[in-house]
Amino acid sequence: MSKKPVIVYGASGYTGRLVCEYLRELGIPFIAAGRDAKRVREVMDKVPGIETADYEVVEVEHSVEALTKLFKGAKVVCNMVGPFIKYGPETVEASLAAGCHYLDTTGEQDWMMLAQEKWGEGFAKRGLLLSPCVAHMYTTGEIAANIALENMPGLDTLDMLVLWKGFPTYASVQTIFTILKADWYYLQNNQYVQWPTLTTTECHVPGQHATALTLPWGGTSHPLWFKDDPRVSTVKVYGGVFAREVMDNVVNMTKMIDTDIKPLPFAEQEAALAKMAESVQGDMPPRENPRLNTSIDSVHASGPLGRVHVLIHGNCNYKQTGLMQAWAAMNLLQQPPRRTGFASACQAFGHREIFGALRQFGLVLKPVVTVHD
Repeated sequence: MSKKPVIVYGASGYTGRLVCEYLRELGIPFIAAGRDAKRVREVMDKVPGIETADYEVVEVEHSVEALTKLFKGAKVVCNMVGPFIKYGPETVEASLAAGCHYLDTTGEQDWMMLAQEKWGEGFAKRGLLLSPCVAHMYTTGEIAANIALENMPGLDTLDMLVLWKGFPTYASVQTIFTILKADWYYLQNNQYVQWPTLTTTECHVPGQHATALTLPWGGTSHPLWFKDDPRVSTVKVYGGVFAREVMDNVVNMTKMIDTDIKPLPFAEQEAALAKMAESVQGDMPPRENPRLNTSIDSVHASGPLGRVHVLIHGNCNYKQTGLMQAWAAMNLLQQPPRRTGFASACQAFGHREIFGALRQFGLVLKPVVTVHD
């Protein structure tokens, strides 16, 4: 049973460590949990200023029973253990059983759909938040979309782009390869429409002359968050990293997966994808540098008689994720969320409020808003 209000499950990973860093900065007591206590301690020892944090390290088996026992007494679970379609169900079920709000960093559209269908109602009935996808690659873009929509009524289409400089972490690569074998959807007239296999797009990048090679990036969370939103009917999202050689490699691997791996039995698919992911990123990447690791979130919102473009320049997308998780946990300790059950960070806390936290910690510039009417 937890004596701390927040549990970071998967604290030994790159993003988990950052969540713990920001919980320390926000003065929130937490448990750093994982399947290997020695590894978690080694990571926690490297967190700047960790000697001033109020925390414990706990080793826990990845089972509903063990996780429920650990989560009882806590109020918020920040789950960093992915791929979530593979490891998420036990953590969500344990959070619900223990009466905890649930946050994660997923980019897996199939996991989000499963979470909404299977557990959304249960969390809502207990007044709890089920909020997957609280992370830079999704929440910062959602903030930009909401800023666009509040600037002009009557906009119903969102064309979204997210790009960042850097290289995915080990866990992110594992998730990316899990996404590659799933079906991806965009929103068209408030209905899910499957992206054609092997879709790629050359996107114009605000602020530079060169274009960027992008993918639908698993469909992302935005079509789910805006489905049944009375303001919006159509959402398409493009994403990637600035380094074209990395994106070319992802495209080539996507083709290989489609032709060579998808026809295999499920167990063999899992083994082959894990092996490919390990070959791409087997180690923890270096800590982000704000001079090098920049990000762009661009949203074109349009309607029959109006257009708004919102651009958010930022840095250190993994730090943005760590802060969002810690800040969301802090809010849940202080007051109920605006929406319970399955809901995005913006729906639960307010897009302006989250953006204010990112500004406070120097991770984003003021949005550049261009209105055409």
